[in-house]
Amino acid sequence: MPFWLAGGYGHPDKVREALAQGAAGVQVGTAFEFANESGLREDYKEELMERVIAGNAHVFTDPLASPTGFPFKVVELKGTCSDADVYAERARICDLGFLREPYRMEDGSVGYRCASEPVSVYVSKGGNVDDTVGRKCVCNGLLANIGYQQVRNGRREEYGLITAGDDLYSVGEFLKPGRTEYFAADVVARLMTGCEAPQPVSEEECFA
Repeated sequence: MPFWLAGGYGHPDKVREALAQGAAGVQVGTAFEFANESGLREDYKEELMERVIAGNAHVFTDPLASPTGFPFKVVELKGTCSDADVYAERARICDLGFLREPYRMEDGSVGYRCASEPVSVYVSKGGNVDDTVGRKCVCNGLLANIGYQQVRNGRREEYGLITAGDDLYSVGEFLKPGRTEYFAADVVARLMTGCEAPQPVSEEECFA
């Protein structure tokens, strides 16, 4: 069966390593997230690229952020929900509900709850209050990252919640001398340095 490797493979040596192990290719996220073609908001992208170049870009694996309970890699950036003050200031609300969990209501029907909704609401649905601690609204945060932030009452704008891999610091490798931006083609060219492109995998092979 064809397989691909992911998680820290956004480097030429890691691509070569994957291909040497028989992988059909690699999955790369962070490098493309900060390319010009990415949908990440330009203000976030520009500030984080400045931090990468200066050597002070940081990613924190937050064990509590996601209401799903899975660890979530959050880029530390003032003015986003990674900022403790911003997180504390934001009113808890769950109005998109993409990550809600089902639960059985008293009448036997199925209801939905989210650990990042108002604490009293979550608890009233049978949720454990401890599960609400540190939870962030990933749904609204990720949409805000790409410029689709909700605005309530004409003034309260949702904050972003930027996610990236631990190798965020390395995206500077794709910059050409004197540049502060790069393109997806630059990523591909760099990652394929010193290796032959793998043969395309047919649909029949994937689902055999």
